[in-house]
Amino acid sequence: MIGFIGVGNLGGALARGLIAAGTPASDVVVSAAHVEVAKKFAEETGARAAATNPELVDAAGHDGIVIVAVEPGTLAEVLDEIRDVAAENHTVIVSVAAGRSLEMIAEHLSPKQPIIRVLPNVAAAVGESMTGMARGEAVKDWQFQAAREIFEAIGRVEEIRESQFAAYTALAGCSPAYGFVFMDALSRAGVKNGIPKAQASRIVAQALFGAAKMALESEKPLADLADSVQSPGGSTVAGVVEMELRGLGGAVVAGAQASIDKDKSL
Repeated sequence: MIGFIGVGNLGGALARGLIAAGTPASDVVVSAAHVEVAKKFAEETGARAAATNPELVDAAGHDGIVIVAVEPGTLAEVLDEIRDVAAENHTVIVSVAAGRSLEMIAEHLSPKQPIIRVLPNVAAAVGESMTGMARGEAVKDWQFQAAREIFEAIGRVEEIRESQFAAYTALAGCSPAYGFVFMDALSRAGVKNGIPKAQASRIVAQALFGAAKMALESEKPLADLADSVQSPGGSTVAGVVEMELRGLGGAVVAGAQASIDKDKSL
């Protein structure tokens, strides 16, 4: 049994993605701040609804996995609420709260509680998340693997050091927004030249989706892949040079750094 405390945008996307990937809905139990929300989610998906968070942890069973998908500001309160029952069941607690360290999470749980810090991204909703995972010292290999398999059902997973989490947040958690902004700007260039916005958006999204797939399947550096598209004297290199002259590279690095600094300050 896999538990989800919180079925908002992220928690709901994770639970739905897991079910869509083949996990029986009856093996998923959910809870929410308002029980009506959990019941509605259960009715829509076939999952089970728990009336309270401690009840959910009990339902997940001994050595069960509970994914805590609540706002960072309410995380401590939720962890305090489930502390005792999680210790009794030796529950693996998986937090997806941004900016909340393993140390902070451990302060609100019993000593030696297995804890994993995870950050998926919004693409979990379509089964294409890029998820980072960092484990606490009490987590056994088999527990980490079991948790990893949950997130592999909705995309790709990278195990990272917790000290890298702020940078990871910018690279994976924030980057879909960066990408949407870039794609929208590129689509407007199409509109300027007579292509309807909706059509331009589809063209750009598919083109960049294909490029991303190439990058994932290639062992070449991204710079080499970019060079491979730029014929001498061609239209692509003309566009790339103009973007660079206008500060594209520096703006991207500066924007990512701003996200990193903000994450560290949370």
